[in-house]
Amino acid sequence: MIALMTILFVIGYMLIACEHSLKVNKSTFALIMCGVLWTVYVSMSDGGDDVGESLKLMLGDTCEILVFLIGAMAIVELIDRYGGFRFITDHITAKNKKQLLWILSLFTFFMSSVLDNLTSTIIMVMMMRKLLDNQKERWLFASVIVIAANSGGAWTPIGDVTTIMLWMADKVTSGSLILNLFIPSIVSVIIPVLIAQCFIKDNTFDHKSLKENVQIPLLQQQHPELSRVMLIMGVVGLLFVPVFKTITGLPPFVAMMIALGVIWLVTEIIVAKKKITTEMGGHVSQIVRSIDMPTILFFLGILMAVNALQQAGVLSTVANGMNTHIREPFIIATLIGVLSSIIDNVPLVAACIKMFSNTPDLLQFGQDYANYFVEDGLFWHLLSFTAGVGGSMLIIGSAAGVVAMGIEKIPFFWYLKRISLMALAGYVAGVVIIYLESLCPFFL
Repeated sequence: MIALMTILFVIGYMLIACEHSLKVNKSTFALIMCGVLWTVYVSMSDGGDDVGESLKLMLGDTCEILVFLIGAMAIVELIDRYGGFRFITDHITAKNKKQLLWILSLFTFFMSSVLDNLTSTIIMVMMMRKLLDNQKERWLFASVIVIAANSGGAWTPIGDVTTIMLWMADKVTSGSLILNLFIPSIVSVIIPVLIAQCFIKDNTFDHKSLKENVQIPLLQQQHPELSRVMLIMGVVGLLFVPVFKTITGLPPFVAMMIALGVIWLVTEIIVAKKKITTEMGGHVSQIVRSIDMPTILFFLGILMAVNALQQAGVLSTVANGMNTHIREPFIIATLIGVLSSIIDNVPLVAACIKMFSNTPDLLQFGQDYANYFVEDGLFWHLLSFTAGVGGSMLIIGSAAGVVAMGIEKIPFFWYLKRISLMALAGYVAGVVIIYLESLCPFFL
């Protein structure tokens, strides 16, 4: 069963990768793959009722991510509709495109450490679209933004779903995670940006001319004062999410729904007070219709397909094999990072937490080996970095990459040819930095 499901997943994965060649939306393959994998699993397992319950539980976990994504996309679209991003882009003073690449990358890196990398990617890609006209250039910039978002989310406990998981499972603490992973994470961005700027052929960037040529929507023309209001309200709403999660312990999607609801209420009041007509598109009910549902459905299919692999024991089998035959934390964590570029990092990290938390099993390999897996042990810091940053090596290796792919229609093989090696270079450099830090007692 494990071999069959793995083969089916690989076939589905390749079909998704060939989306542009086949001219078929990737969501179709993801949804079919999801259904087929769960059908195979229930057909070849013993307990149908237990499988049904597991399916419902995993669907609930997946829907948390989908609801969060819908809320984030709605808020970002609202900011864009009222001209909030234009307000920011009008104040960007980059002298050329290479400088613009550095500004956007570093801004994304630090934003992703506070917000999650998914929300940060949506915001920054939408901003980047306002600044660049050439599609190939937007692909390059969007890809670097994905790398920066994934790296930025790796060094704080609230920057990525996986770091939140490790933090909540008492595998890492906030101070130690930041101290140990900030330098590797920033290096994993700097190196790809240095490489990416070499691919910028036309370095001229006439921001003034660009602003003059961009047609301003009617809503922004008649109510320019609302752009700053909506920008502040949207950013505060997004920042509210990690704060609420930290205080209450509730899933992030709860805070996202509260933020969206409050912003929706305030927007309705503003629309009524300013007498904004329906033709201007200022109602949240209109903005919600603009959400990219194919991307949402792709998430549903791919996450549930990976959950089927997890339920069948594929991920646990891989982790067990690493624990038994490799027994080297740097190699294990590095391989997991490479694997996270193919398979979603959330179930991978969940499997690792389960597989490497049994102290008696670890002690049979020696006390020194077991020490790698204590709270703030070297393995968990490595895993935080590799599982997050490793997803940048393929465009569908992270939620941030999938969203950027959906917004900018980035071809899988274009990313593989142009971006994967620079992402790998940053990834390897970060792992080397962590190794050097492990030799210094200050970082332990």
